[in-house]
Amino acid sequence: MSQEICNFDQIYQLGDSISDTGNLIREFPVGSSTPFARLPYGETFFKNATGRCSNGLLMIDYIAKDAGLPFLPAYKDRHADFKHGVNFAVAGSTALPSHFLAAKHNILSPTALFMVGEIGGNDYNYAIFQGKTMDELQSMVPEVVHAITNAVKRVISFGATRIVVPGNFPIGCLPIYKTAFHTNKSAAYDENRCLKQLNDFAMYHNQRLQQAIQKLQKDHPNAIIVYADYYNAYQYLLHFGKSHGFDTERACCGSGGKYSFNMTRMCGAPGVGVCADPGRFLSWDGIHLTQQGYKIMAEWLVHDIFTNLHCRF
Repeated sequence: MSQEICNFDQIYQLGDSISDTGNLIREFPVGSSTPFARLPYGETFFKNATGRCSNGLLMIDYIAKDAGLPFLPAYKDRHADFKHGVNFAVAGSTALPSHFLAAKHNILSPTALFMVGEIGGNDYNYAIFQGKTMDELQSMVPEVVHAITNAVKRVISFGATRIVVPGNFPIGCLPIYKTAFHTNKSAAYDENRCLKQLNDFAMYHNQRLQQAIQKLQKDHPNAIIVYADYYNAYQYLLHFGKSHGFDTERACCGSGGKYSFNMTRMCGAPGVGVCADPGRFLSWDGIHLTQQGYKIMAEWLVHDIFTNLHCRF
C-alpha cells in the first residue's frame, strides 16, 4: 500500500500506551524513570528505548508505514519534524477530552488521518484494580464514551475529515488480568482461555461506542468516521498465534506464575528476564503486545480501516 492510494499526507494520534511513541518518557520529572525509558523496551527494532511500550514497533508505526508515511514523532520531541503529523498519545492517559490540542495544531490538510484512540482503556483498568464491581464499571461506560465522542467532535472542529476511533481490546485475554483474576472455575473462561466477564464488559463498551460513532457520522456527513475493531483484531491474533505455534499465554518479558506476570516485578525491573525469541510471543510485558503481535493486528486492521476510509487497493 502506498501514500497515493490513501492520499494521507499527515497522521495525528491521540491515545495511551498502545500508541505512545515517546511522550511519557519526556514528561518531567517522572518520564525518564519509567521502565519504558530503558531496555529491554525497544530492544528488537530500535536497539534502544524510544518510549514505546513494546520491544519494537507499535500498530501506529505499521499504519503510518502502510500509508507511505514516516513514523509519527512524539509531540514532546522538540527536535522532531511534524510535517507528516504528530503523536499526542501518552502512556497511562485516560479518555479525557483533547484539551491539550492547542489551536496552533489545527489540521491544515483535508487529507490528514486522525486516530482518536485507543483511549478509555485506562479509565477501566484503574477502576478494575480499585475493586469496582461490574455494575460500577458499566455505569462508567457512558461517561467514557462521551469523552471519546467529545474528542472526535473537537478534531472535526479542527478540520479533520477522516477519523478512526478504536474500540477496546478483549481485556480478559491479557496476562495482567488473567493473573489478577485467576480462578479454577472452568466456566469463567472462554475457548481462548480468556476471562468471559471481562471480555463481555469490553464488548459492552465497544457496542456503546459504535452506537455513538453512528450518531456522530449522521451529525457530521462531511467526515468519514470509522470504528477500528481492536476486539476482533485481537481475537484474530490469538487464533493466528495458536495455529502458527506462538506462545499466546505468557508474557515474553516478565517473571513468575502461569502467565510470566507479576505486578510487583514487571518488565524492566532488576532481575526480570526476557524470553529468547520475542518474535514467537504475542504479549510483551503482560499488558502490551510484542512487535510481532502488533504487526499481525495491524495487518488485519489496516485492510479493514483503509477500506472503510475509501482507500483504493
